[in-house]
Amino acid sequence: MNENLELIGAIDKTRLPKHIAIIMDGNGRWAQQRGEERVFGHNNGVQAVRETAEAAAELGVKFVTLYAFSTENWNRPKQEVDALMHLLVVTINNEIKTLNDNNIRLRAIGNLESLNPEVKLELEEAMEKTSGNSRMDLFLALSYSGRWEIVDAMRKIAGKVKNGELNPDEINEKLVSSCMNAPDLPDPELLIRTSGEYRTSNFLMWQTAYTELFFSSKLWPDFRKEDLYEAIIDFQHRERRFGKTSEQIINCKG
Repeated sequence: MNENLELIGAIDKTRLPKHIAIIMDGNGRWAQQRGEERVFGHNNGVQAVRETAEAAAELGVKFVTLYAFSTENWNRPKQEVDALMHLLVVTINNEIKTLNDNNIRLRAIGNLESLNPEVKLELEEAMEKTSGNSRMDLFLALSYSGRWEIVDAMRKIAGKVKNGELNPDEINEKLVSSCMNAPDLPDPELLIRTSGEYRTSNFLMWQTAYTELFFSSKLWPDFRKEDLYEAIIDFQHRERRFGKTSEQIINCKG
């Protein structure tokens, strides 16, 4: 507890990342290290989700996006996919009270039509039951990949061009961003990946052009509030230049 208070004290609340994205990696390895099936790790990763969401909301972070299930995950063994879908149903249902108690709104991005009907129904009900919350938006990326989202945006734009609603010369970055799954979701300033892997795995590819990356060696089920605090402190020690020079950034601040 004292360590957490020290870490919280080291965070500049005026320079919090508005949006934190997280690749929750390492559930399977965590389970295998304990001689268990991979789904055991997914079950134990729920506590990390709860602690991370609560800690982010308590600090004042406005958006958190969790990479919960990628389009590539459908290629995993059917037993694991089925177990994951069941876990999603149970977890979403069980966490509604916690979300409401913390004034957190649940939202989702991804190809939601491809989800198991039971999962989709639970998700829609949870989003409806938390829709009035305003402290923080918690996004679940489900049946999601960055390439899928960009292709989906291109289809929308192509459709507008085909219907005569849009001139190709009008296509720009702002338009592409407006065709993403959640156009009101700001680009993440910080992306955290657990398990010691150093890649972004097809996650928010359009949105993370200037995102700061933080890689934790911890497996996701072991990730706790203090780990989030440390990632934010590390983020706040960095200089974000967006293609400019350090001198330009300093002059702008002056």
